[in-house]
Amino acid sequence: MSLLNTLGIKHPILLAPMAGVSTPELAAEVSNQGGFGSLGLGASSVNVAHKQILRTQELTDQPFQVNFFCHESSALNSEVSQKWIELFADKLKEFGADVPTTLNCIYPSFKDNDDFLNLVLETKPKAVSFHFGTPHAHQIQALKNAEIITLVSATNLAEAKAIEAAGIDIIIAQGIEAGGHRGIFNETFDAAITTSDLVQLIKKNCTLPVIAAGGIMNGHQAKQFLKLGADAVQLGTAFVQCKTSSANDAYRKALFDQPLTQITASISGRPARGIINHWHKEIDTPNRPAVPAYPYTYDLGKQLHAAASKNNDYGYGAFWAGANVSEIRELEATDLINQLILEMQF
Repeated sequence: MSLLNTLGIKHPILLAPMAGVSTPELAAEVSNQGGFGSLGLGASSVNVAHKQILRTQELTDQPFQVNFFCHESSALNSEVSQKWIELFADKLKEFGADVPTTLNCIYPSFKDNDDFLNLVLETKPKAVSFHFGTPHAHQIQALKNAEIITLVSATNLAEAKAIEAAGIDIIIAQGIEAGGHRGIFNETFDAAITTSDLVQLIKKNCTLPVIAAGGIMNGHQAKQFLKLGADAVQLGTAFVQCKTSSANDAYRKALFDQPLTQITASISGRPARGIINHWHKEIDTPNRPAVPAYPYTYDLGKQLHAAASKNNDYGYGAFWAGANVSEIRELEATDLINQLILEMQF
């Protein structure tokens, strides 16, 4: 069975599940146009995630995926966190914000308990995808029993093989060009393989369907990945500018005005590619102190961005974007899907 038949879609185009940016409206528009919509729910509470899934199901009767984080939760290192807080204390005060005394774990992992699993089993979306690793064996089995398709991001061959061995259905080959968080299982190691090389490497050594993700902005690029063996492509940055995404005005403006990206772990505690701003220019210096574990670092990052934004300084935003963001086009989701399909034909 082809991947299109497996997912129940008309076109080999998936919307990347972007936590904090994706919306039910955007997911539904992509799915209604024959692609595979998505909800990035890794930063959501169970209650909010539930509402978003139900809202998407109201807007479309077509299949879509939901996405969660599968990071290994870790305890906060108080010494590391205090040094990190001290680094930003003066800046927080300058923006009129309180300096935190500690950092909080703002995002739970899908693996921490079965609350998100039970939500998926209750609402039954077509598929569920995971970032930063694979779920527990009993969680994967429960999803299989419910006939819910599973996908996991791989950034190197070892991760792809681990995904296959775990019984996951589909591999998302996330190249180094991809915007947002790197899906690396081990946050201290990133093979940094390009999307084209990764797709070929996984197709040669694994048997599962492979979705190419990273640096894809138009149908011509998508077609090239399909020629390399990818079964479908996944795009995120291209859709951030759509009116139905929840990106704020500063984020949208940066996509078109500042289209240069770099990877940093300073914003969240995990490496992620975004538009170059204060984090990359001022914080990522050679003598930068150690970064606290994910997602504790993100707690401070969000506090600093919120305080700075109130002072009309948007340089501390997490404006995630792929390496080819300069090729972004101002199109709504329906028109963008149609344009991609047209370009893939030539």
